[in-house]
Amino acid sequence: MKKLYLIAAMAVATLAANAQEKLTLSTYNGTNVSAFDGKVCSVTTNRYVFTGWNTLSLPFAMTQEELNEAFGSDCRLECLVGAERVGNTICIDFQDCKAQGLQANTPYILYYTGAPGTKRIAKEALVSDAQSALRFDVKGGSETVTMVGTRSHIDGVGLYGVLARDNAEAQFVKVAQGLSGFYATRCYIQISGADDVQLLTRHNVAGAATSIQSVADADEVVDVYNTAGMRVASQIRASEVGNLQSGIYVVKGQKILVR
Repeated sequence: MKKLYLIAAMAVATLAANAQEKLTLSTYNGTNVSAFDGKVCSVTTNRYVFTGWNTLSLPFAMTQEELNEAFGSDCRLECLVGAERVGNTICIDFQDCKAQGLQANTPYILYYTGAPGTKRIAKEALVSDAQSALRFDVKGGSETVTMVGTRSHIDGVGLYGVLARDNAEAQFVKVAQGLSGFYATRCYIQISGADDVQLLTRHNVAGAATSIQSVADADEVVDVYNTAGMRVASQIRASEVGNLQSGIYVVKGQKILVR
């Protein structure tokens, strides 16, 4: 009889453990994922997307194939790689990165060609609670551009976002009072060093991504970090950084795009 009780107790414990590994992610008010950090979970989320450009940041990674399944094979995924002042305008440069997939907690813009609606994502995924942001000094200016993914709903006044009604070019505009702000899993841009500027989005601009050659000499020994601040390579030659898996890394405080 004791053996039967033991088996029953183990079964209950197993069910409890499995229940803890199921995560339903809210894309509106947000979900505290700290209890799931570093765990492989059965993740389910429903994200509303508009026709045209949307912003996207998730606490788990998605492959190119999974992006195609969720948003269609003709969807596009781009990542911020730099900024440049041209006259009175700050140009923010994005590069296509769909082939490398979506990295956890990294802010992106996503192009969707279908009718507006809710897309369901369900997968087994490693969940990360690490906060990540992409930050670039503006070339030719004194400002800093920072792109951040949201964890919960914020009002966003003074920040820059893509309005659903005018998203054909992923135009980021300053949020004013009276707008709904940013819901969870969306992204915003913050400009420091300027009170009010005009942003112009540029896609796949040649030379926009920072190269390792502009940061370190080929024989220089460097540490490499991901955008969440975790070291992914220690004391390697700069010339070897290009051998890492495709993605965005930080070397000597600067963002590097490896293709």
